[in-house]
Amino acid sequence: MSLNLGTLWVVATPLGNPGDFSPRAREVLESADGILAEDTRRAGLLFARCGLKVEAPFSSFHDHNEEGRTPQVLEWLQEGKSLALVSDAGTPLLSDPGYRLVRACRQAGFRVAPVPGPSAPVAALSACGLPPLPFVFLGFLPRKASEQESALRPYADLAVTLVFFERKDRLAATLAVAAKVLGPRDACIAR
Repeated sequence: MSLNLGTLWVVATPLGNPGDFSPRAREVLESADGILAEDTRRAGLLFARCGLKVEAPFSSFHDHNEEGRTPQVLEWLQEGKSLALVSDAGTPLLSDPGYRLVRACRQAGFRVAPVPGPSAPVAALSACGLPPLPFVFLGFLPRKASEQESALRPYADLAVTLVFFERKDRLAATLAVAAKVLGPRDACIAR
């Protein structure tokens, strides 16, 4: 790697409590040359609510533009810029955009540095009372019941704790599919 290449910082943001913003995350965000945000408006509001003094320009970076935006990000890194990737809440890439960008950065030889912090799957797992190991994080399950069944079926006979995301308006239907496929087992709903 060249010494003049930029860095992509993958920065975890609070899940809801502004006090969860780490001093290191604040420092990285306040010194970055650019912020890649899943939703620039929400990121700006979060930073303001948390008292961050971010002067860097925001660029939208979400599932629908990640592929098209990645070449521009690689150019900025080639110019030596320090960029911070944030999602709407928690750790980027975990059911949020960024995987393809991180992969492209790695392949191009750019430095990718995580700034750990809040993570919804780990937070839920740490307080749910279910066995923490082994666990499998499934992200968001598909919307259709038949596809949910297909996604859950490989885990029906495994002694693992499953962690997945679901919207509150679909939760009851998804839990019914999970019970049908997985059978009786302990569960926890975390928010």
